[in-house]
Amino acid sequence: MGEFFSNVSRYPKYLITIILGVFAAALEPLVRRSDNPVTAISLIAALISGLITLTFILRAMVFPSAVSF
Repeated sequence: MGEFFSNVSRYPKYLITIILGVFAAALEPLVRRSDNPVTAISLIAALISGLITLTFILRAMVFPSAVSF
């Protein structure tokens, strides 16, 4: 039974490793292209826009009564 819990306790490490690997693989080409100032500004704008969108979505999910149409 101890071996079972030992194996189960490793899954979060694997999950974090996979998530970090996906982010690293996705961001690496973007970082290489950020030498151009126009590209760097557009990447920063896209990041800010994504964070704002995520904030609005999470706020609407957590406080559904606060959203008015």
